[in-house]
Amino acid sequence: MFPTPSHVLWRKSVRSGGEGGNCVEVANTLDALRDSKNPDGPVLTWTPAALAAFFADVRSGRLG
Repeated sequence: MFPTPSHVLWRKSVRSGGEGGNCVEVANTLDALRDSKNPDGPVLTWTPAALAAFFADVRSGRLG
């Protein structure tokens, strides 16, 4: 994991609803993800190359 800059803005999934629950938030920089119930907890981050590879795998159907 990489440190997340303090200027990152977080956006909660539109599918989270108003009840909270199992929600994630994505950074406006699109390189970080966190649990909305624990905003001070761990943050999952990735490089632009890793994100591009992930999207390529999704589009190709390799991930199921």
